[in-house]
Formats: sequence, C-alpha cells, structure tokens
Amino acid sequence: MKYISWKPVVIAAVLLAAVVYVLPTFNPGLWPHKKINLGLDLQGGMHLVLEVDTIKAVDGTLERLTEDLRDAFRRERVTSGRAEKIDGGGIRVRVTDADQVEKLDQLLESDFADLRVSDRRQDAEGLGLTLALPENEAAHIQELAVVQALETIRNRIDQFGVSEPDIRRQGENRLLIQLPGVSDTERAKELIGRTAQLEFKLVDERMDPETALKSGPPPGSEVLYQVRDDGASGRTQRTPYLLKKRTLLTGAYLTDARVSFDSTERSYYVAIDFDRKGARIFERVTGENIRQRLAIVLDNKVYSAPVIQDRIAGGKAVITGSFTADEAQDLSIVLRAGALPAPVSILEERTVGPSLGTDSIRQGMISMIVGGLLVVVFMAFYYKGAGLIADAALMLNVLLMGAGLAAFQATLTLPGMAGFILTIGMAVDANVLIFERIREELHLGKPPRAAVEAGYERATLTILDANITTLIAALVLFQFGTGPVKGFAVTLSLGVIASLFTALVLTRVVFDYVLMNRRVQTLSI
Repeated sequence: MKYISWKPVVIAAVLLAAVVYVLPTFNPGLWPHKKINLGLDLQGGMHLVLEVDTIKAVDGTLERLTEDLRDAFRRERVTSGRAEKIDGGGIRVRVTDADQVEKLDQLLESDFADLRVSDRRQDAEGLGLTLALPENEAAHIQELAVVQALETIRNRIDQFGVSEPDIRRQGENRLLIQLPGVSDTERAKELIGRTAQLEFKLVDERMDPETALKSGPPPGSEVLYQVRDDGASGRTQRTPYLLKKRTLLTGAYLTDARVSFDSTERSYYVAIDFDRKGARIFERVTGENIRQRLAIVLDNKVYSAPVIQDRIAGGKAVITGSFTADEAQDLSIVLRAGALPAPVSILEERTVGPSLGTDSIRQGMISMIVGGLLVVVFMAFYYKGAGLIADAALMLNVLLMGAGLAAFQATLTLPGMAGFILTIGMAVDANVLIFERIREELHLGKPPRAAVEAGYERATLTILDANITTLIAALVLFQFGTGPVKGFAVTLSLGVIASLFTALVLTRVVFDYVLMNRRVQTLSI
C-alpha cells in the first residue's frame, strides 16, 4: 500500500482541478470564470493582418523637428534661418545672414544634438545644411512605432468590448488581430485603422479657400476639408478650409474623451479634457488668438472651426460634427486610447460568419463522438476488462484536455478539434503497448500482479520515447506555425501530456487496486 499511497491523492487532485476548470464552459457563472475560448473558425469573427507604415513615423518625427527648428529660430532671433523637410528623409536648413551662422551652430549643438549634418555647403546665398536622423535613431523610431501601434490598438479593442481578442506582433512591422464574435466588421476596421491624430490649428483668413485651391495656398498654410453627410439628400458635403500648418496643440495631452448629447441641437458631441500642461497650452492659445477661428482637425479632416470668444481656462473643449451615437462613441474610444504613431494598412482580411462556425462545431463534435465510440467499442471487445479501464482513462483524457484549454486560456480552433480527434486514437496507443506486454508476461506463466508490473516497466520507456518525440514536434509547430497550425499544436500537446498521465499513472493505480485490494487471481485482458 505504501507504493501506491501517493498516486490516488495526485489523481484525485488533478481530476478535481480539471472539473473546476471545465465547468465554467457549461455554466459561465462558476469559478474561476474561465471557459474554453473558441477561435474564429468556430465562433465566427474577424481576422486582420495590418502593416504599420514605419517610414511615416520617421517622417512625422522629422516634421516635428522641423517645426521645433522654426520655433527655435524665432526664439533665438535667427531671422534669416529657414527650415523645411525634404523628400527622402531629412531637413534642409539655410541661413542667409553670415553673422547668424555661429548662432545656428550653437543652436544645433545645444538643442538638436540628435540630428547629424549630412551635407554642409557655403555659397553666395549663405550657408546650407542638410540634417538627418542617425540610422540607429531612425531604426529605434520605427521599432517604437510598431510597439506603440500594438498597444494603442489593444486599448481600443478592449474599450470596444471584444471578448478574448488575439492581438500580437507578426514580423518586423505587421500586427495580427483576431476578433472572435465581431459582427459589425466595418465599424471594427474603422476603429482599429483610424490614426486619430487630433490637432488644433488656426484658420488662415488671408485668402479665400476657393482661391487657395485654384492658385495654391500661401507658404505655411494648407487646405483641409470638413466632410459632412447630408441626411436629407444622402450626399456628402466637402467644405474647404485654409489652415495654418503649424499645430498649436495635439491630442497627446488628452486625459479623457466622453460622449455627450446636446438636447437643443438634438445631436451627439465628444467632450474632451486636457492634462495640466495641455490646459495651460490651450489657455495660452485661446488667449493669444481671440476673435480668430481655431480649427479642430482629426486625421486631416476639419470637424469644426469656432471663433475664439475669450480665453478658455480649465482645459476643456468639445468636438462637434453631426455624429450618430456609435460614431461619437468610437471617436471617444480612439481619442482615449491615443493616436497611432503611424498609419496602418490592411494586408489581409477574413471574416467568418457565426453560422459557419456552428456547422464546424457540430461536424467536429460528430466526428469526435463517432471516432471515440469506435475506439471505445474496439478496446472493450479486444481487451475485455482491461479495455474498459482504458476506455475510462480515455474519457478522463478528454476531460484533462478540455481543462488544459480552459486553464491556459488557449483558443480551440477547427484544426484544434482535429487534434482532439487524433489524440483520442493516440491516447489508447500507450494502453495497447502495456496490455500487449502484460499478455506476453501472462503467456510466460507469471502471476497477474507480476505480469502487470513487468508489463508497465517494459512499456514505459517505449511510451515515453514515442510521446516525447510527438511533443517536441508539436512544440515546433506551435513556435513556427501560423494560427490554425498553432491550434492543432496546442491540443496535440495537451493530448500527449494527458495520455501519458492517464496511461502510466491512472490505469496503473486501477490495476494495483484490483489486484491488491480485490485479490483478483486472473486478468480479463
């Protein structure tokens, strides 16, 4: 009894834990509130592969540095200094006053040490410099853009309310997103792919927008549009605005964005709050530009351009735009989650309907039940009483696999169900090896107890060799495979571990109990 005393305790603990983890799948209110997650091919939903435009992230950094240079020129009174971003990545700086060259060099050395001078030329018009980011700095910006995009999209999806999303990085600049149970795919794509770059810019009143469209905007200005849908006619109205390119305030200082309803206008709007620094900037901007129009721009679209009537303290503003409830809600989500550091594009998109997932579950369950019944009948018919022990172990093996999926929050996919069916057949392989060894020992004239001990001892190494090599192959599939292959690898790995436990531990305890406690003199095998 001392030899087997610890095994029943371990088996009872494992089976109790398995039941605890499997029950929430059938009754979600039970502890620990985790159920087996179904993949897109079973539950239905959305599969996206996005590519982050990391080059745009570098361009955006150069744009900000160009604006910082212009601000520094004004602050340090480098009146002849000019800075502009050039195509191909770089900033061209020119100083026409020879007396201000030294001041420029000091400014670059003190405030813009991260920029390197890739070209320096002196001509009749003055000094010309070409500034560029070091290669390691550009690579760091690109890497950071992908990481920030991943976290921003994760925050948006969490606030959108998708249960059990799968969001991960794929390669250098791609993101894999799987959203089970999502039915409104267009809204999800709009929410995920929206850059959500919020900017506040002054309206340039020096020229009419229509004139700017014909003759070109003046230096330092650009034409952006306000887009509105006319509910009566069903047409889209595009109103041009001439705006100054300089951004006075961005959404980087936002602390909250929430949906509100204007009962007078019968429309939704988004109320935003800034942090302390943003509130100070907003107060200064509004105080310095009273009676001018301040445009609220989101992703290069003008949402409104109200006239600043007075200095606005407190760091609060509103975004209007004839929103529906869903549009206002989605806008508040992307503003709270933050702007993407670079645009993303959809490289691959797949949508699985819930009806297809239901059919897959039904057909997979039928296959599993039919395959399991055939194995159960064969084992009971060929190995008699020992076969019934193997059948009971097989049922517990399926229970352990389901518990493993729930405990580790793995996702069950259609290939995963194929792995389930495969492991049903594999689970009895170990028992077949053990039973055949026991039969050989019985044919040699050994008593039942000695035959069982010898059978398990001789078969154990063979079983371990076969299952460990299968487990290694499954781990390789999981490491290097794509989504469906990983689903198969997960269930195969759980099945191998569970079958080792049931074959080498559980069935051995049953045999020992029957032979030692029941004093059985012959084996039905």
